[in-house]
Amino acid sequence: MLDVNIVSGPVVITIYVIAAAFLLYLLIRPWSRWWLRTALLTIAISAALAIATLLVVERGLKLIDAPLGADSHAWVVATFVGVGLAVVNLFRSRWWRKVLAVLGIVSFALAATVGINAAFGINPTVGAFLHIVESKPISVAKPTATPSDAPTGPLYQSWKPPADMPALGRTGTQVIPGLLSGFKARTAGIYLPPAALVKNPPALPLMIMMMGQPGDPNPAFMQQALDATAVAHNGLAPIVIVADQLGNPNTDTLCINSKKFGNVETYITQDVPNWAKANLNISHNPAEWTIAGYSNGGGCAIYYGAVHPDIFKNVVDISGEDYPGASEASASLKSMFDGNMAAYDAIKPLRIMKDRQYPGTTAIFTGGSKDPDYSAAAARVAAGARAAGMATTLFSVPGAGHGADALVGGMRMAAGVLFPVLGLEAKS
Repeated sequence: MLDVNIVSGPVVITIYVIAAAFLLYLLIRPWSRWWLRTALLTIAISAALAIATLLVVERGLKLIDAPLGADSHAWVVATFVGVGLAVVNLFRSRWWRKVLAVLGIVSFALAATVGINAAFGINPTVGAFLHIVESKPISVAKPTATPSDAPTGPLYQSWKPPADMPALGRTGTQVIPGLLSGFKARTAGIYLPPAALVKNPPALPLMIMMMGQPGDPNPAFMQQALDATAVAHNGLAPIVIVADQLGNPNTDTLCINSKKFGNVETYITQDVPNWAKANLNISHNPAEWTIAGYSNGGGCAIYYGAVHPDIFKNVVDISGEDYPGASEASASLKSMFDGNMAAYDAIKPLRIMKDRQYPGTTAIFTGGSKDPDYSAAAARVAAGARAAGMATTLFSVPGAGHGADALVGGMRMAAGVLFPVLGLEAKS
């Protein structure tokens, strides 16, 4: 059940069809002028209430960090209309119509939930929607060579794919314990490109990826983003660890070491790299290591890139915040820093980069073209990174909002810049 697709496919279609059937039933009643007036008035009032609610939630109270988008707006309006029609069907009706009206409300709520979730695309299965991280262990090739044995020059020049190399990469999970940090992270996702799945794999670049909040360390999106590029590069791509910087999907750790949430920074910058060196056939060269993130993880990625350029020489910030906790800055200031603004400012990437220079660091920032707030944040932080000496690229992902389209599209665009830097293709 946890693997059931709730973004597309037969289950989703069935939910939509049932909701549409309820809506038609509630609309169709014996002809009368009273019902015609009532139905039309109910539809108009319900739609108006839906639009007013959206305006208050999105623009007035600003309870939603990212734009919902046209599809989600349509689902909200349709749900209000369906519920409105169900309510008026409770009057002047037989008992069975009343029962079906109540069931209709449940159906509309379910269809809207599935529809809005599908519009964002970040939670593709029931398990992902419920934030249940399934254990699906993947076999990893232990290191076969010491760093000194690595071939000189870019990898693409020396790599010859064997005939039995798989056409596509593979994903799974691995437990990465917090040996130094003590942080209790959820099971990490792993993406192995085709070149990592052969008998004698090369030492590949490493990418540590962090997802949004709420979110899960799901490697499926990295496979979607990188498999096609890997195929075009003889199976070469970074090995990706989708690490958990949250511990709990409902908490924002700000990716720092804290008494409240534990030593998250130590976990991401020491425990995860140490595990990778011991368990994966990867390059040990910081020039071939990337810290990456989406949304909440994007803000964390540029923070780590700014503080730890000795570990990560490449940063990919996809639809990230200006700084960790920016979406709820006041709450973060109070709960994490006891109101000490100077302490909070000290972890903001723009402040950190202002006093440092980063020769040899590549930074890539992306934002969806339909995601104005996060795109503006990307532009601000990219400007600061450029001023600090990072080789900086800023992309706008065409047609993307703040969902899976921005995540997958942003990583694909980033790969075009990253692969030459990592030695996976020739520099232009």
